[in-house]
Amino acid sequence: MCGIIGIVAHNSVNQSLFDALTVLQHRGQDAAGIATCKDSRLYLRKDNGLVRDVFHTRHMRRLIGNMGIGHVRYPTAGTADSNEAQPFYVNSPFGICLAHNGNLTNAKQIKDEVFRADLRHINTDSDSEILLNVFAHELQRRDKLIIDEDDVFAAVSAVHRRARGAYAGVAMITGYGIVAFRDPYGIRPLIYGCRETSQGVEYMVASESVAMDVLGFDIIRDVAPGEAVYIQANGRVHTRQCAALTFYAPCAFEFVYLARPDSIIDKVSVHKARLRMGEHLAEKIKKEWPEKDIDVVIPIPDTSRTSALQLAYKLGVKYREGFIKNRYIPRTFIMPGQQMREKSVRQKLNAIDLEFQDKTVLLVDDSIVRGTTSAQIIQMARDAGARKVYFASAAPPVRYPNVYGIDMPSASELIAHGRSNEEVAVAIGADRLIFQDLAALEDAVRRGNPQLESLDMSCFTGQYVTGDIDRAYLDDLEEQRNDGAKTRQNLDARLGLIEMHAH
Repeated sequence: MCGIIGIVAHNSVNQSLFDALTVLQHRGQDAAGIATCKDSRLYLRKDNGLVRDVFHTRHMRRLIGNMGIGHVRYPTAGTADSNEAQPFYVNSPFGICLAHNGNLTNAKQIKDEVFRADLRHINTDSDSEILLNVFAHELQRRDKLIIDEDDVFAAVSAVHRRARGAYAGVAMITGYGIVAFRDPYGIRPLIYGCRETSQGVEYMVASESVAMDVLGFDIIRDVAPGEAVYIQANGRVHTRQCAALTFYAPCAFEFVYLARPDSIIDKVSVHKARLRMGEHLAEKIKKEWPEKDIDVVIPIPDTSRTSALQLAYKLGVKYREGFIKNRYIPRTFIMPGQQMREKSVRQKLNAIDLEFQDKTVLLVDDSIVRGTTSAQIIQMARDAGARKVYFASAAPPVRYPNVYGIDMPSASELIAHGRSNEEVAVAIGADRLIFQDLAALEDAVRRGNPQLESLDMSCFTGQYVTGDIDRAYLDDLEEQRNDGAKTRQNLDARLGLIEMHAH
């Protein structure tokens, strides 16, 4: 999960890109980057850290030009110390920058092809750099000094033929314009819009519609699965379907947790989808637990608030805010390393004792992934005086790795993997545990847009929509990306920095 942005305007875009990335900060807190273009020259600033820390006045002044792209990074591979901030850049052909959200499932194969057949070097472990080099190579194969929209779309079509997995990308071609494209399944979100100015129409592509709202852009529509949108530097817009076969299956976890509630993704209001999740949970509790003795429903801030409020309303039970959140602690789900996640929970949340004292409480969260946060919060509720602590998840149990760009790759670290719901309840210390049903989650999302053919629910079902995931792939992924591997990578990175400074 990352956030991407692209803008073609009539005036300098540096401030607009900065503002948009700030709005998309929830999608990635590890690194940020902006690339702009003026005439035939690119300007780039990227580094590890939050948007506000990466870009200072001196950097913004150098980011000149009327078109540009931006990225906020959330690592699914590598470490928090690794220098894999985006956008990435290649000088041939023309000079191209690219920012990417998602994960290529055949990255190893393509990386080998890029080296042996395309004669290109990949300098990082990022599959985004691989995607950039594939696009650049396919554009170079057109063997033209001056390109047009047909050349751009032909390159995107070739990317679809070669790449597998989830990818929403935005690339800037020096002197030409910006091209945004989405994988044939539409797994990761991508939307584009425009705004009228006194100088003419300006265009924007983004991971979420909320970035457009803040900057005053009107939504045109979502980029369709397999489609590309090419916005020339002069403001002309071209769209084309570039994939031979498509299947509309966006990621369900975007609606559960990743996206902001004020976003609209694939014509579905995230806020309304979460309201429906709460309704379905309430219906399940009424059906399976008619003797419920719940005194109060308390959400675990922030993502679960919408579902918890609707659940409480439907059950006729009091809704109360029982936890105060420290706004200056990053989202624990996307923190690298279990030790850091555990340490941050107590810093992030503090209980209001009077809302728990001598009460039977139902805590509501958006999901349960590793279970560490859930267990600590349940203990906090007990320490605050709760008589009983029940727990409800707005999502079904996460039992399988996600391979499409969300950091839940190691099955052994998922608390529901290989456990029954009752065993998960014991593991996190809940007196009772209620999970959302799969069919209910699908209805909560697809009711907002019946045109969606399906949803990617692979982390709940183990069924991967791209059809190319086998046991060998998952075993290899677990070896690369579990917390033990990340700890070793972080240590190697620190030792490398120490050695570099020593010399």
